[in-house]
Amino acid sequence: MSFVGGVGGSGSGGGDGGGGSGSQHHDGSETDKKKKRYHRHTAQQIQRLESSFKECPHPDDKQRNQLSRELGLAPRQIKFWFQNRRTQLKAQHERADNNALKAENDKIRCENIAIREAIKHAICPNCGSPPVNEDPYFDEHKLRIENAHLRDDLERMSTVASKYMGRPISSHLSTLHPLHISPLDLSMTGPSLDFDLLPGSSMHSQPNNLATISDMDKPLMNDIALTAMEELLRLFNTNEPLWTRGDGGREILDLGSYENLFPRSGNRGKNHNVRTEASRSSGIVFMNAMTLVDMFMDGVKWGELFPCIVASSKTLAVVSSGMGGTHEGALHLMYEEMAVLSPLVATREFCELRYCQMIEQGSWIVVNVSYHLPQFVSQSSHSYKFPSGCLIQDMPSGYSKVTWVEHVETEEKEQTHELYREVIHKGIAFGAERWVTTLQRMCERFASLLAPSTSSRDLGGVIPSPEGKRSMMRLAHRMVSNYCLSVSRSNNTHSTVVAELNEVGVRVTAHKSPEPNGTILCAATTFWLPNSPQSVFNFLKDERTRPQWDVLSNRNAVQEVAHIANGSHPGCCISVLRASNASQSQSNNMLILQETSIDSSGALVVYSPVDLPALNIAMSGDDTSYIPLLSSGFAISPDGNHSSSTTEQGGGASTSSGFGGGGSLITVGFQIMVSNLPSAKLNMESVETVNNLIGTTVHQIKTGLNNCPSGSTTA
Repeated sequence: MSFVGGVGGSGSGGGDGGGGSGSQHHDGSETDKKKKRYHRHTAQQIQRLESSFKECPHPDDKQRNQLSRELGLAPRQIKFWFQNRRTQLKAQHERADNNALKAENDKIRCENIAIREAIKHAICPNCGSPPVNEDPYFDEHKLRIENAHLRDDLERMSTVASKYMGRPISSHLSTLHPLHISPLDLSMTGPSLDFDLLPGSSMHSQPNNLATISDMDKPLMNDIALTAMEELLRLFNTNEPLWTRGDGGREILDLGSYENLFPRSGNRGKNHNVRTEASRSSGIVFMNAMTLVDMFMDGVKWGELFPCIVASSKTLAVVSSGMGGTHEGALHLMYEEMAVLSPLVATREFCELRYCQMIEQGSWIVVNVSYHLPQFVSQSSHSYKFPSGCLIQDMPSGYSKVTWVEHVETEEKEQTHELYREVIHKGIAFGAERWVTTLQRMCERFASLLAPSTSSRDLGGVIPSPEGKRSMMRLAHRMVSNYCLSVSRSNNTHSTVVAELNEVGVRVTAHKSPEPNGTILCAATTFWLPNSPQSVFNFLKDERTRPQWDVLSNRNAVQEVAHIANGSHPGCCISVLRASNASQSQSNNMLILQETSIDSSGALVVYSPVDLPALNIAMSGDDTSYIPLLSSGFAISPDGNHSSSTTEQGGGASTSSGFGGGGSLITVGFQIMVSNLPSAKLNMESVETVNNLIGTTVHQIKTGLNNCPSGSTTA
């Protein structure tokens, strides 16, 4: 019940919906200043007030006047009742919250006591003695780290076991006795290789499990990203002595100046196997800043943009999606595997934070920095990425200026192959210049993809529409991506290594193909030539010299019957080739799809046989994802030695491609379909066949280039 002053005062209590506490308000009457009068609300009045409070705790004047008329109370009495009821409800909520917090605090305190007691009575599993007295916090921290490592090992073993058993392994492995599992022997020492054990139908395989980010991890990730962005901005805006000029005018980070500017704790650099690579490069690209940012923040598009550098890329978690429908403030946890197009060079894996921020209007920064999650990288990878990334600045006419910094620390667990020692130790193979030149070329390719098809020379008009041109370019891009993955040493493929680098340096892998059904063997090797990359590219691209090295063409000449330019350099194009001297039936049914590209970081000549019905599907603009491809070809790169073969400058070297003096590293890769063959024959004959194919091709190229007069080939 409520007690209310005679005219305008009111009191409220907590016993029955707002009355009974004995608190009161004076009515302000001059004749009754010393005399206090009380009025108890009736049950009907309290019921009506409570129902009104549930509907609207803050009634306006109109609602209070209506209640006043209904209940026979003064408007001020109604007003004071609602005020007191709100105060009472707030106090009840605060008491409930305090009780809940107290219970949670007691629970955490009990857990803390239990953990400390458990640590006090811990016994060393090796010697049975109590642990050395240390700070309990650090003891607990070590136990948590060890537990995480054991859990990672368990998950990895479960994945391997389920991969070959064909069914998932129960997560309750702690109840089982430990088993000694010997690795499957897939080497060539046995009489046969069971290809039913080969994994899935695609070469691509990325980490399947996504990272789980807790609310406690997010503030730490944000702090790391912001600190990395501040460091990267200083690297962009500072020149000498922080940056110096190396061979070929490349910008190299002076590590002494860097350590003075950014002192770090720890002794990471004292390991002699640890090497730091840091470079900076810039260039103008034909794409606006917003489009670049969208592609950089998408793991799939990032891989498509850099197929010859990024072997695998995936977004593990989105910590922040950005603001205002843009990527401003976006923070993603990414997995990335970087590769050199050669079976001689191990890939580098990173688990990294990628942060995007708009610095000013039309200027964006994208930051990459390593974040330690060992369950997403293989044990053979020991690379750490310091703050790296790019600054993207809008320019007129749809262009952008991109400044790139790549700063990596890597620990070599295996000795670098002598062919790649120069380009890797000088920071060329994974350096900033390679990222920028590849980005420039790929942006030109994407611009060609959207351009009208008037620049294409096709089969007498059989590419009828821009959709047909785009479909052909997508098919060629898939062919190139397939080739780049097949010749690298990526840890994220569904391929099984059949023969590791043998005495002739050929690496053979195998994977299943769903269409056509069968097993594909991929063989790759790398060799050196004293010729410049430009001369090698001209020789391999020229239709007139193709019969000298193309073993599968049976020395038949080829003719280009369709041409799509996809870059400013004349060597960047997609071609459809036809054997000019083949039989009529063979000429009608089988063609060659080829894409060639070249920039200062290297060149590609990639091709695949494609039958005419499949090409008709592509030229009509239909879906090309089901067209089978056997990607073969060549990846050509400078050997990093600017002092050798300088006399060959007149032999077709092009200033537009940016190559200096030096020899070439050529990676040749072939894919062949193996179908309906017994395993024994597969081991002995198919692998031997592909080895002979590569050996013959390498010999033919060396012979052809030696016989080719200087400057006789053109791009």
